[in-house]
Amino acid sequence: MRRALYEADHEAYRETVRAFLEREVAPYKEQWDEDRWIDREVFKKAAAAGLYALEIGEEYGGSGVHDYRFRMVVCEEVARINALSFGVTISLQDDLVLHYLLDLTNDEQKHRWLPGYASGDTIGALAMTEPGAGSDLRGIRTSAVRDGDEWVVNGQKTFISSGIMADLVVLVARTDPDAGSRGFSLFVVESGTPGFERGRKLEKIGLPGQDTAELFFSDARVPHANLLGEEGKGLQYLMSHLPRERLGVTAKSMATSRAILDLTIDYCKQRRAFDQAVADFQHVRFELAEMQTEVEIAEAYVDRSVLAYNAGELDPIDAAKGKWYLSELQKRVVDRCLQLHGGYGYMTEYPVAKAFVDTRVQTIYGGTTEIMKDLIGRAIVR
Repeated sequence: MRRALYEADHEAYRETVRAFLEREVAPYKEQWDEDRWIDREVFKKAAAAGLYALEIGEEYGGSGVHDYRFRMVVCEEVARINALSFGVTISLQDDLVLHYLLDLTNDEQKHRWLPGYASGDTIGALAMTEPGAGSDLRGIRTSAVRDGDEWVVNGQKTFISSGIMADLVVLVARTDPDAGSRGFSLFVVESGTPGFERGRKLEKIGLPGQDTAELFFSDARVPHANLLGEEGKGLQYLMSHLPRERLGVTAKSMATSRAILDLTIDYCKQRRAFDQAVADFQHVRFELAEMQTEVEIAEAYVDRSVLAYNAGELDPIDAAKGKWYLSELQKRVVDRCLQLHGGYGYMTEYPVAKAFVDTRVQTIYGGTTEIMKDLIGRAIVR
């Protein structure tokens, strides 16, 4: 079935992305995972090649292109070469941090932060999760107290993607303990801020090249000029940006499902057992048929979501549907593909083995499957 989502410009862009990844990422991705660190220079090169930050305006060094189909192309090509640590870092920049900087900054802040972001010199992180507050954002305890032209921040964040590498961190903090959901605000905390320290680089079962960290704030003094948007609207801003974040997880899940399935189909055609190709066994064909059908049907929902996002019409509930379903589908597809590889599927030299651990987190971050279902269910019965 021919996919109708893309136009000629997107396919031309695909060739640019593919060439860049083959030249600048594919030869180094295993070393980055072994080092548990991605060479920062690749992000400067990626930004220059247009792999992310396209939506930044030309006056700040970007292209001013607002079309999520280009982002989808990057997801698909990254999945094709199985460079998922790199891909998650790019997604963090494009699907999370960037849109807080685009939507909530004033002119002075835009001139201060966006040019470095557009050039790849600046890497960002989003700090929401705490040791005692994950999906329950209202449980955030990190506090910020106004002191003249500064805010004094105290607290701890954990599971922060790119927390070690980040030059700036979009931080969620409680600014009024008596204001309920209106008592939270967003700040940009920059490297070198007094009282801001990074903890250990966390050990994960997958995505080793993508650094994940603990962050500590001990009387950290953040300038009032680094307040993002209006005081007290932090949770509102987080909720309004969740559709883009969840579409990002959906896009990565879709791309990885397709890439690993395609590799598995080729493997089953080539691998022989009992004097015939593995693909010649009826049960294997049934497995491939089921996965191909599920992936293609899901692809239609993803394409519709992308077009809805481009039109400014992606509903948070529809984004939640795509997030939980595609991440669970990916988990199921990758697991079944590993099984069809037999013992080779357990060897890390095979892409399916790395995908098995690298993608497991996708049903967790961006809102767990259980939280997504609860949001959808409440909307249904409301």
